[in-house]
Amino acid sequence: MTFEEQLIKKSYFETYMESGNRTHPIQVLGELFLEEQKIDMPDLSNLRFAQGEVYFNNKDYEAAIFKWENITNEFEPWAKKNMGDAFLELGLLTSAEELYLSIETESNILRIESGLQLLSLYIEQGKLDKAVAVIKKSVALDPDYPGVTEIARAFFEEHQDWGNEVELAVNEGVRTGSPKWFDVLNQYVEQGHTVQFAPDYFNEALSVLFQVDRSRFEQLAVSLWESYKDQSSYMTWLREFNQLFSGMDGNRKDGWTHLSAVYQDTYFELINGDRLIKEISPLIPELLTNWLKITSPANSLVSASSIIAWNEVFPGSITSSAIHDAENIVLNSREYHDGYGDSMQLFKRIIEWAENHEIEVGNKIKWMVQELQESNLHNLLIAGLSGSGKSSFVNTIVGEELITSPTAAVIRFQNEENPEILEITDTDVRQITDLEDFKESAGIRRQTHKNETIIDFKAEFPFLRDHELALIDTPGVNSNNYDKHPLYNYLRFADSMLFVLNANDPFTEKEREILSKISEYFPDLTIHFLLNKIDVIYSQQEAIDVFDQTWAEISQYYPDSKMFAFSSNYDKGKQLKDFSDFIRTNRSTVDFEQERTAKLQFFVRRAITYLLDKRIEIENNHIESNSWNEEMVGKLNGAINQLGDIEEEKSRSIQKSYRKIKDETRAEIIEKIPEILRGCSELVTEESDFGKIHTDMDEEMNKRIQEYLDGTVLPKFHDDLRGWIQLSKDEFDQSQNYLNEMAEGFNSIYGDERISLDCDFRVLDDWRRDADRMTNGVHYEKVNIMNRSTPQQFFLKSAGKLLAVLPQNNAMLYNRYKTYLETEDYYEIGVTIAKRFLQQFEIFEKSIERDVNLFFKDPFNVLEEAVEEAKAEIEFGKIELEKMRINPELYRDPLTLYEVKLRQFEWMTAAGKE
Repeated sequence: MTFEEQLIKKSYFETYMESGNRTHPIQVLGELFLEEQKIDMPDLSNLRFAQGEVYFNNKDYEAAIFKWENITNEFEPWAKKNMGDAFLELGLLTSAEELYLSIETESNILRIESGLQLLSLYIEQGKLDKAVAVIKKSVALDPDYPGVTEIARAFFEEHQDWGNEVELAVNEGVRTGSPKWFDVLNQYVEQGHTVQFAPDYFNEALSVLFQVDRSRFEQLAVSLWESYKDQSSYMTWLREFNQLFSGMDGNRKDGWTHLSAVYQDTYFELINGDRLIKEISPLIPELLTNWLKITSPANSLVSASSIIAWNEVFPGSITSSAIHDAENIVLNSREYHDGYGDSMQLFKRIIEWAENHEIEVGNKIKWMVQELQESNLHNLLIAGLSGSGKSSFVNTIVGEELITSPTAAVIRFQNEENPEILEITDTDVRQITDLEDFKESAGIRRQTHKNETIIDFKAEFPFLRDHELALIDTPGVNSNNYDKHPLYNYLRFADSMLFVLNANDPFTEKEREILSKISEYFPDLTIHFLLNKIDVIYSQQEAIDVFDQTWAEISQYYPDSKMFAFSSNYDKGKQLKDFSDFIRTNRSTVDFEQERTAKLQFFVRRAITYLLDKRIEIENNHIESNSWNEEMVGKLNGAINQLGDIEEEKSRSIQKSYRKIKDETRAEIIEKIPEILRGCSELVTEESDFGKIHTDMDEEMNKRIQEYLDGTVLPKFHDDLRGWIQLSKDEFDQSQNYLNEMAEGFNSIYGDERISLDCDFRVLDDWRRDADRMTNGVHYEKVNIMNRSTPQQFFLKSAGKLLAVLPQNNAMLYNRYKTYLETEDYYEIGVTIAKRFLQQFEIFEKSIERDVNLFFKDPFNVLEEAVEEAKAEIEFGKIELEKMRINPELYRDPLTLYEVKLRQFEWMTAAGKE
């Protein structure tokens, strides 16, 4: 046992004990102490130190402290440490801490031992921060000190201090190169305790581990890779690790199965369309190069084709040596048989992406891809010039006269027990209900270049069933559709083509031109020929000569093709049998799986192109829509202004005509009332009672006025109002007709019955009711006519009362009254009566403008809503355009990455083939 070990274990006192001496150490040391005191200059420190150990070991901590506190020689630091231990045992933690911290020594052993004691003390006090500091300091002093790193590890794990635990494992792994610490580190990574660390923190550990144990290196690298996968630092990890791994000499011979698999998963995750190219392009070249460097046999083709595909789309990004290596792998790989499944998954991913962006891949492309899954069905495309008799041949094959007139649709006939006919365009799929509907849908009038139609005709066709055949009939080629004929869009879908020639003029220059164009763009397509209308030849020999001459000419251009002679007038059964033999003999022998895969990959590429074109189309549509809506806003605002002018004009005209009726009635009343009142003079006679005649006359005058108003004015005014309402209706009808024309014009522009400018004619009904109500009778309030306080009336009333008792005075009063009644003005009376009579009609007049406004209210609302809708569409279009122009890569990048993946699948499919 070393001297330090004795001090640590408090067994230094044993150096004073003789071997075999069974005397108690207290006695031995006591006797030695007494003897030492007898010396002139005794040195008692060592003995006191030893005595303290004995007391401590026998739990007499106070005695031990007493012995150790007076030591001043080289044992003093250890004595302080021991005193701290004693205070610790006594539970005096503060005193113990002070002593441990007061120790000054050069001995790392003593520092570490004191630190470990402080660790226990701080744990007991719950001072974890101090505990962490002291154990880290102890490890830093001497990580090789027995048990110190294990104590640290146990402490960190117990208190789930994963940051320090990971740091300890990394440092010890780098320092010692011990697999044990790398295994511990890998465990922490798998438990998710390392994600808080920056990826480059592990670079040194990975570098050491690569040199020590490559299997464990792969394990740790894969664990770290997986741990960072869903973290914000994932891309940083990929960059840091691949830069590190590029400098390492790993190779395929080392068998990096797990790391290679992670590379593959990561690469496909990066290019699945969720990330922008600018984000991943700095990483991909190095990632692919490293992957190829260590790729396993199981995914070497995937790795190599990934490099070639990426470099094709992003040329110059990968080193020529890596490309050369990848090409060699592809050339020497076995044939790959999962190309169809991979390509189908990619197609579905593209469809899903498009739907998430609210864009539809054309229905025709989706239909063709779906139909390609009928792997045993041979798609035979029938083409030919207009007038070649192609329809007759098709009708013979399907066994029915289904095509009776020229068509513009592409029609595919397929045997199916459950009949179904679908009309398919890029934007719609419609079920056709009967043969008449079928013929109309296939007709030329229904077709446009932008709305090209496929008709999928499924029914029981025995010949097609027996030969596992689907017939694709295309419209006849003519001078109007030569350049953009639909057949060019379906040649890739077809497995072979039968080109129909007219025996009257076979294999013309125009036909050769069309066939040359087909062969140029589809060189692998098998082409055979059908010589039709052979019955027009006069004799059998002439028919044979025409057949031989035509075939001799065709064979110069298409030596591998075959030709079949056909006539609708020949025996159908015999012709079907001959054609059956022709099909069996000349059916393509190419690898069906390979063909289907190539076709599918073609349509995947077409879908990508379609969506890229759609992006441009959408942008152009937004621009056109904004321009159109801005124009519509101008037109709608113009219409609103016109409507405002019409409303103002009609309101003014209707009010004016109403006012005219009212003014004429007023004038008539003012004119007629004085006449009526003067006419009352006939009621005055010499026998009249002049004492009360003014009262009787006032009563009679009011009576005659009321009779006049009720009997003459009101009926006439009622008739005038009816006429006014009819006049207003004519004005309203004129306005409605104008608005109908305006709405029709707008709907013509919209291409939809979107605008309806219906005015509210209920206003007229309200006016009719008001007219009937107002002219049904007027409450007449009597007017004071003869009892007013005018001088003349006062005189007459006074004279009548005074003189009426004298009969001889009647003649004089009669003349005076009669003269007064016949010469009085009565104008003010007429004005008053007219004013009272017309009072309710004047109230009605004030509501006319409001009612006219109500009549035009709905058209105003409709036009204003249309303006707001147009403005909203303009704003939406601007926002969408802004999005598309600010970040065009959000749309373009995923499609570019899908193209990379497609190119990779194409290379994989080509592997192992010349």
